Amino acid sequence: MKAETRSRLTLACILITILLDMIGLGIIVPVLPELIEQVTGEGVAQAAVIGGYLVFVYALMQFLFSPVLGNLSDRFGRRPVLLLSLLGLTADYLFMAFAPIVTFLFVGRILSGIAGAAVATATAYIADITPPEKRSQRFGLIGAAFGLGFIIGPVVGGELGAYGPRVPFYAAAALAFANFLFGFFVLPESLPKERRRKFDFRRANPFGALIALRRYPVVLWLLFALFLLSLASQAFPSVWNFFTIEVVNFSTSQIGRALGAFGIGFALSQAFLIGPLVKRIGEWSTVLIGLTVATIAFVGTAFIHTSFGLYGFLMFGSLSGIAAPAINGLLSRQVPDDGQGELQGAVNATNSLASILGPLAATQIFAYFTNPPKGEPGYFPGAPFIAAGAMIVLAALVFVYTAWRYDLMHRQPVARHPKRPDMAPPGQQATPPHAENGEK
Repeated sequence: MKAETRSRLTLACILITILLDMIGLGIIVPVLPELIEQVTGEGVAQAAVIGGYLVFVYALMQFLFSPVLGNLSDRFGRRPVLLLSLLGLTADYLFMAFAPIVTFLFVGRILSGIAGAAVATATAYIADITPPEKRSQRFGLIGAAFGLGFIIGPVVGGELGAYGPRVPFYAAAALAFANFLFGFFVLPESLPKERRRKFDFRRANPFGALIALRRYPVVLWLLFALFLLSLASQAFPSVWNFFTIEVVNFSTSQIGRALGAFGIGFALSQAFLIGPLVKRIGEWSTVLIGLTVATIAFVGTAFIHTSFGLYGFLMFGSLSGIAAPAINGLLSRQVPDDGQGELQGAVNATNSLASILGPLAATQIFAYFTNPPKGEPGYFPGAPFIAAGAMIVLAALVFVYTAWRYDLMHRQPVARHPKRPDMAPPGQQATPPHAENGEK
């Protein structure tokens, strides 16, 4: 079998793994508010606060353990870490399915957060098998798998939720275990032994990983921009289900269908939009387009309280997913092959830190602005989305500064332009120069 064909088959295998993982995650989204209300006896505002704490616990474990697992994958390979993470997700869903009290929900989230290296490890896996100039496009395929998972998962979860809020969790547990079996029998290792490095405890923590990456200053700035983007993006998964229940009285099925519609737009943009955009205008311009779309979508959602309007901004906002893979593509070309796991561990830790702070802020803002009766001063359930829009603007400013400071506009693979012979075709640019000091 030719190396190129084998690489494509391996890529298909890892994307199927991510797809199944995202379906399992998406299944539980529409019914989580109802399950929280069932085990606590509280209303939707208090359920949103508890939901924020559940995401906080999960994200805290991700923040603490993602660099550990990323460094372990650099030492022992991607495959074992990925398989262990899938077993952890199976245990998480079962704990939550059987939860008689809210404590069980938190135990499940802790287990999932500790083992939840699936996406970070899969991203490092794809970096292993992909040339640097093609990584942004393939990272976009990860986003497409996310989107497709959120087409299938929430729709299935919403329909299964008609039989009770616990049923989707059983389905998610079964799917996670099936995913483990798929990976065990089908997925090969992507990191040869000769490209591995020793495990270093000093680097296997969020702060150690950042310290290890400080020799690439551009990486730290890009991680900061990615953090702000991720922080703002938490508003959507944290309060969308509670928000739609509050303002348009969505059922679990309607929540699932809306998220499915978002998934369609997200998957299409990731699969078919980011590759041509990066090739045509470059990664930095692609990032700016994604950030602009996200700002408009968040602010628009905050003020539109009709089903039709919410669907419109939801679908428009799905196009913003092109920003994160483009940033990740820029990041992946700043470090050597034996540091991809460490880098993706740092990326996942950055996203996890945003997941610690973002849901707490979004749900608390939502609860505060929905406590006054409807129509009274201070009642504004769209407030979390306004805050998210402001954060996206700040992320754009940081990214523009970084792009100017380190000349990212000209240090990336772009298509040859007939009127710009100085622009080399993809693959001819070296890894960004002066990586040690990050200077032009």
